[in-house]
Amino acid sequence: MLQAVPALRALRSAGPLTFAGQPRLGRLLHGARVVDAALDFDSLGLEALFTRDADPVRLLARLAGFGRVVSWFGAHDEIYPDRLRAVAAECVIASPVPTAESAVPVWRHLLATVGSASSVPGPPLEIPRSWRDQAERALTELGTPGAPLVLIHPGAGGRWKIWPAEKMAAVIAEVAAMTEVRFLVHEGPADREAAERLAGIAGVPLRRLVEPELPLLGGVLGRASAYLGADSGVSQLAAAVGAPAVILYPAATRAMWAPWSPTARALAISEDAAQPREVAAALCERLTGERAGAGWAHVPGA
Repeated sequence: MLQAVPALRALRSAGPLTFAGQPRLGRLLHGARVVDAALDFDSLGLEALFTRDADPVRLLARLAGFGRVVSWFGAHDEIYPDRLRAVAAECVIASPVPTAESAVPVWRHLLATVGSASSVPGPPLEIPRSWRDQAERALTELGTPGAPLVLIHPGAGGRWKIWPAEKMAAVIAEVAAMTEVRFLVHEGPADREAAERLAGIAGVPLRRLVEPELPLLGGVLGRASAYLGADSGVSQLAAAVGAPAVILYPAATRAMWAPWSPTARALAISEDAAQPREVAAALCERLTGERAGAGWAHVPGA
């Protein structure tokens, strides 16, 4: 969804935009003013279009209120595309990701599906004042008010994407030796093991932000001086809100899933013993103010 932000902005430039998806994602997009309204995807009843049963009257009436429908799912189903095209005034149905053979990043692919020729992704997500205030209250409770902060997300959606805790701890030690920052670990629902492993070997105090709601996490990321994480949705959010980020990707996913934001540096994971030093140097670059001077020219794979 965060890779779709440039495409959503292109759609919204033509008129009011409604997003249908998971409610927590809809709240994030609506709060950041990427979309004008958000619907719970499950409330639409689109599953009726995957069968050849009679036309669902309620769904037809709802879709009739939209001038254009963009569906980034169901593109390869035998029934759904034809049935959706039959009920929508104007319709785009496309896969959410490019083909495996394509060298196009996901965000560029999604932009192309909506007919945009733009190669400029735009500025970071707008962080509402309420999110920022909520973040400051949470950071005060954690004992880090106003301090330079590095937020670390040690987990990922799959174990094969996780960078070893020993290497992440080496980065933390080197950054701590060169700068005066505090470290905050984000712990999502599936990250407890990774967070505890890192805390046990880091050698410096690591405060934890445990399972925050997305607006709070977005506010904290917007406040962070730098971010370090692996290939995950949290890393995509860090990049999207403009955090000076270093993100480590498996070599197989880096080109496709690198963020659209130029504040993020996407590095491929390697077995090189010197990589923790490279990552620490990249993180320190961001801590010394690269956010302020980066500009918004996007360099693919930078």
